[in-house]
Amino acid sequence: MRSEGMKKLSVLMAIAFVDMLGVAMVFPLVPFYALRLKAEPWMVGWIIASFSIAQLASSPMWGRVSDRYGRRPALLAGLGASGIAFIIFGYAGAWWMLVVSRLVQGAGGGTTGVVQAYVGDAIERKERAKALGWISAATNAGVMIGPAIGSFATNISNEAPGLIAAGICFLNVFLAWRWLPESKAGKGGNPARPSIESVTVRSVREVVWDVVRRPRGDVPRLVWIYAVGMLGFNSMNAVLALYLGAQFGVTEKTIGYFFLYIGVFSIVMRALVLGPAVERLGETGVMRIGSLAMALGLFLIPIPHVIPLFALVIAIIPISTALLFPATSALVTHRAPKSELGQVLGVQQAFGGVARVVAPIGATAVFQAAGPSVPFYVASGIVAVVTLLAFRVKKEPEVVAEAA
Repeated sequence: MRSEGMKKLSVLMAIAFVDMLGVAMVFPLVPFYALRLKAEPWMVGWIIASFSIAQLASSPMWGRVSDRYGRRPALLAGLGASGIAFIIFGYAGAWWMLVVSRLVQGAGGGTTGVVQAYVGDAIERKERAKALGWISAATNAGVMIGPAIGSFATNISNEAPGLIAAGICFLNVFLAWRWLPESKAGKGGNPARPSIESVTVRSVREVVWDVVRRPRGDVPRLVWIYAVGMLGFNSMNAVLALYLGAQFGVTEKTIGYFFLYIGVFSIVMRALVLGPAVERLGETGVMRIGSLAMALGLFLIPIPHVIPLFALVIAIIPISTALLFPATSALVTHRAPKSELGQVLGVQQAFGGVARVVAPIGATAVFQAAGPSVPFYVASGIVAVVTLLAFRVKKEPEVVAEAA
């Protein structure tokens, strides 16, 4: 990897880590805070989903803004919105304030596609899956550490997790403003390359419609794999805290340890295993293995009734996500038109956002109506569909030279 690209990637990884540290501090607490504020279990799903509703609405917009004005301004704005959301969370005195917090945070979180587009701008084609894996490793380091900090912070006060997360987020805005350079040509990047403003690009509506009407197309198929995979994964995520509470008596003060454990596997997979796996099997092969592993892991989650066996099973999930999602996004950066890369990745995140809306609402409803184990079996069946789609992705375009 070139030194210039590595420098940009290192800064982006640091920012991604600090950002996710704040997010992970409060996310595992949402179900417990919601129940404490008199929300019903089915309402927890809507509170969680409100983040994705806002992310769904904002992702394509952030992608288009970043294509036009640059990746850096879009990222700074998104980080600032997250800081405001954490303050609202800290002072939430009713369940509807949690919804407001999640909506504001989701609007800021719509920049995930911008981060992926930044990698597409700054990193060579053959290194992108590895780079996206490293970004994911940084975010998962935040996922690993954040819940533990959030759980410990509840011992200070109910407001402490949100306020600490807000402080971390505003620090991150400063770090990004000070050290993150623009990656996009014509926006502080390489002036020798033409700006996107001189190239005709499709509207957001046209990109979305293309994904809907041509699901077997090269890029649309990848978008659907990403979205349906997110549907299965977030179905599990939405009920995991409730399941652990019902099955093993886990509370807001102990949930952090589970995320710490899962985070270790996520970091190791993304930082050390993903790169060699892609070099050996290619992005398509890695994507297929990830989907198979996720379907298996989700199916096995409800089976163990003691924590040691549960720990063995749940480890399959971070292993599978480390393979499936970075590889899928890397393939999109290879195959999407360079002139609308941010927009296409934003649309991918929007489709993933639909999944993040539907998954918690459906999973928590099934949890309450059918029992704690059923949502995991349903999620496993959903991911089996991803596996079928993944095995229909052609390998040949991965080796075609990248267009200028």
